[in-house]
Formats: sequence, C-alpha cells, structure tokens
Amino acid sequence: MKLYRFLSGPDDSSFCHKVSLALSKGWELHGSPTYAFDAASGTMRCGQAVTKVVEGVDYSPEMKLGEQ
Repeated sequence: MKLYRFLSGPDDSSFCHKVSLALSKGWELHGSPTYAFDAASGTMRCGQAVTKVVEGVDYSPEMKLGEQ
C-alpha cells in the first residue's frame, strides 16, 4: 500500500528537519515543495508531500502515518 503525507511548517530549519526525518524513515519526496504567506501569523510557510510504500498493512484513518 502507498501512504501519503503532507508535511508543513514555518520557513525555518525545523521544517527542513521534519522533512529530513521523514526521508530517513523511508518516505520519498512527492512533487515540488510549496511556499506561501500565512496572513494569520504574518509568516512564510513551507509544505512538502511525501509518500511511502508499506507491505502487510491495511489502511485505516486511525493509523499514525508518521509512525509507519
């Protein structure tokens, strides 16, 4: 089964660490990153989709994708 996650965060090193952690756990980048202004907080935000193929797991909305 192929899993999908969208990672987002502020435009700082914490976002890069979040994506790097996902990559180190076998997730792969999917598409281009996004970059947008968050008017509510007055900051720039980043986003990146990642996917991962896992075997022997049935999808459930309750599953913790970050733990896969």
